[in-house]
Amino acid sequence: MDIQAKKLNLIEWLAGVNDSKLISQFMLLMEANLEGGKSVLSDAEKRAIDQGLSSLEAGKVYSHEEASAKTRAKYPDLFK
Repeated sequence: MDIQAKKLNLIEWLAGVNDSKLISQFMLLMEANLEGGKSVLSDAEKRAIDQGLSSLEAGKVYSHEEASAKTRAKYPDLFK
């Protein structure tokens, strides 16, 4: 199936969609595409990333095994 047929198939399918959540997801995808694929992060997300990078630079890191052990110890009911 060539690209034009795929696009037409997608348009026809999307025209019949009545799920507002699915439409919202497509709108976000469209907006991200129009912005050149750049993600738009909230200020809180940017701060969280900066905090994580600062922790990494300060050596405040755990291996996967350490993080798993801490999680299992704190939330044992989730690992039955």
